[in-house]
Amino acid sequence: MTAPTNDQLANLLSRCALADQRAFAALYEASSAKLFAVAVRITRRRDWAEEVLQESFVKIWHHAGNYDADKSAPMTWMTAIVRNRALDWLRRPREVQTSEDVEAFMASVPDEGPGPEELATLAVQARELWQCMEQLGPDQQRSITLAFFHGLSHGELAKKLDKPLGTVKTWVRRGLERLKQCLEGMKAK
Repeated sequence: MTAPTNDQLANLLSRCALADQRAFAALYEASSAKLFAVAVRITRRRDWAEEVLQESFVKIWHHAGNYDADKSAPMTWMTAIVRNRALDWLRRPREVQTSEDVEAFMASVPDEGPGPEELATLAVQARELWQCMEQLGPDQQRSITLAFFHGLSHGELAKKLDKPLGTVKTWVRRGLERLKQCLEGMKAK
C-alpha cells in the first residue's frame, strides 16, 4: 500500500470535520502506524504509546475542522498533536498500582450501561426507525440524516445540499411528520 498524499490526508481531515466516520477510519488506517511510532519514540513504552495514540485520535476527530492546509501538511499537524499528547503523558504523575488494585477498583465501579432488556428495546426501536426512514423520499432521508445524525442546522443543510432554506425546512418537517405517523402505526400493531 502506498503512502497517502497530503491532498488525500487533507481531504480525509475535512470529511472528519463533517463527522464522517468512514473518513476517520480511513485516516486512522493511513496514518496510525507513523503516529504510533512517534508516540513510542517519545514515551519509550508501547502501552503508554497506545494510550497516547488513542487520545491523539480523539483530539484529531474533535479538532479536524481546525486543520489549515496553508499552515502545515496534514501529517505534520497530526504529528504535532501526538507529540504534545506524548509529552503531556510523560508529565502526568503516576502511582504504582498492582493488578489486584486495578481489579478491585474495577469491581467497585457500578455498571451504568443498559441491561439486556433495555438493549433489546433499543434494538427494536432502531429497527423500526430504520424501516420508517426507508419509506421517506431520498431528499427527506438525506435532510433528516444530516440534521439529526450529523447535527446540521437548517441553514447548514441548505448550504450543503445547495437548496433554498425553505425547501430544506419543508423536507425536514414533512419527513418528521411521516416518521411520526409511521412509528405511531408500528406501536399500534
